[in-house]
Amino acid sequence: MQYLKTYLNKIIERGNTGLAESIAVTAEDVGSNYLKHFSFTSHEIGLLFGNVQSGKTGQMFGIMCKATDLGFPVFVLLTTDNVVLQQQTLDRVRDDLDGYCICGENDARMFVENSLMFPTIVVLKKNARVLKLWANIFNSTGFMRGNPLFIVDDEADAASLNTLVNKNRQSSINKYLASIRSGAASSVYLQVTGTPQAIFLQTITSGWHPLFTHYFKPGQGYLGGDFFFPKSGKPDCVTFLDNLLQAERNIVIRHLLVSAQIFSSGGAVSNCLIHPSVRQAAHQIYANNIQKELEWCKNNLEGDFADEIEKQYSFLNPSKIEKISLRQIMEIIARMLTKDEVKIIIMNGKTDVESDEYTEGCNFVVGGNTLGRGVTFPSLQTLYYTRTAKKPQADTMWQHSRMFGYDRDPGMMMVYIDEHLYKLFSDINATNNAIISQAEQGLDEIKIYYPEGLNPTRKNVLDTDHVEAISGGTNYYPFSLDNNTIEQISDLLAVFSEDEPYYQVSLRLMKEILSHIITETDFKLKSFVSIIDTMLAESPTGQGVLIVRRNRDVAQGTGALLSPNDWQLGASFPHKAVLTMYQVTGNKGWGGKPLWVPNIKLPQGTVYYDVVED
Repeated sequence: MQYLKTYLNKIIERGNTGLAESIAVTAEDVGSNYLKHFSFTSHEIGLLFGNVQSGKTGQMFGIMCKATDLGFPVFVLLTTDNVVLQQQTLDRVRDDLDGYCICGENDARMFVENSLMFPTIVVLKKNARVLKLWANIFNSTGFMRGNPLFIVDDEADAASLNTLVNKNRQSSINKYLASIRSGAASSVYLQVTGTPQAIFLQTITSGWHPLFTHYFKPGQGYLGGDFFFPKSGKPDCVTFLDNLLQAERNIVIRHLLVSAQIFSSGGAVSNCLIHPSVRQAAHQIYANNIQKELEWCKNNLEGDFADEIEKQYSFLNPSKIEKISLRQIMEIIARMLTKDEVKIIIMNGKTDVESDEYTEGCNFVVGGNTLGRGVTFPSLQTLYYTRTAKKPQADTMWQHSRMFGYDRDPGMMMVYIDEHLYKLFSDINATNNAIISQAEQGLDEIKIYYPEGLNPTRKNVLDTDHVEAISGGTNYYPFSLDNNTIEQISDLLAVFSEDEPYYQVSLRLMKEILSHIITETDFKLKSFVSIIDTMLAESPTGQGVLIVRRNRDVAQGTGALLSPNDWQLGASFPHKAVLTMYQVTGNKGWGGKPLWVPNIKLPQGTVYYDVVED
């Protein structure tokens, strides 16, 4: 049986040829580039990442099928610690994948009796009790001592990493995952996520840093970061709350309008997501406010409400369905309001909400943390986002982008958000694109950077002894040099006169100059070169500033090395990388010999994160 071919044919039979083509590309790429070369004697870890809500489940299944074709007999598919999500994933595996023995977390007997006659998939949620149980099952059967194990960890950055790394202990989930992995003769551990920041900032020695990275592109019709947060300008689908009077009334009217348009063409569901806070008390307040506005709409159907609908109707531009008349809109809305067909759903730790509650009808869904990772809302056309944090985390915020997806109508999307939050999301999107560019170009050292005040991820999964932050706008230079390449550097800089204040040069030249520097570990040379690679991945023709000064009688260890004039000159280019090269005489330290000493300043307002191994 050809497992990948069988899976792809099933998708094609369902009428989704484009998805099948995308999955085939990902599976074949991962198979040919990584899995075909697997030794079946080692333990390797890789990363599959894509955009949030861009269809990673299908991509995961495709890779699992390809791995089966290449000789992997046992798979563990990990979900977040959510009973409903684990069951949904298990059901989908059973529906989509043929020819496997498929086990849930309570199917140990089935696993044992199958005895690897058929390739096996075990679907487990990341729960310490469940993982401990299955670690014992794998070890007690002895099946894995002579066989490879393929682990697919969905949302791998969420719970799998060691949250006690800075306390010299191992968190329970991390410990049991390591036990399952090490109990096999060999293994491939595939991390899967739309927010890989925490994973890239793991050390290699920890065992959780990916040795290979594969990015899969979203399919046609996907609305993602570049649609909502483009490089320049605010798109029409975004409304700033800062100057909006009666925001909740506007949001309610807008969503009723969009819902009527959707239902007129046979659509079954229209969702509005309201994400105000982590506090459960706030959820009830917002739900109450939405209820009040719905009552106002109901009581003013032929008065002020009709006027407000008419105003918003002119801005409605559906692109997937034909726009209906204002009269039809009003008729549908009147029916929804008078027959109480509009639901307000609160999703948080206090409430158990099944997915079928928001898969039909007109819904206003209010919540906090439960509205993030792993939850998909069909036909989500309206988002009201006001959640703030003192120390916002990029990966957490990006998982809140529930408006991303395939079944959205771009002409009817609307995101209501404060301007400063919109700026944060735009910054995250820019960095996300930078990560993608690095992955697509095959860079071994993918760098993470963010504006000051925006953290990449939660601190408890980062080893503070090995993760360093390099601040843009700060001048860095080495204290100690062993520069035996002064002639090569002099040749590179021969065409640059110190009579000129500065030169605009290619970042590639700056990288070449730095490659000839020999320094001690006090100067993060490798990190600076990797950061320049990051900049070049985004802009292959990227430019920096070069300042060249010769015959400087500067003492070793003097301040920031630079003269006041050169310091001010470098500071006048806040958004560029600035490399200042001083040729010192060596009369005052420096080993008593002339040297070229670099001083580098990265773009201001940005923090670059680097993992430093022992």
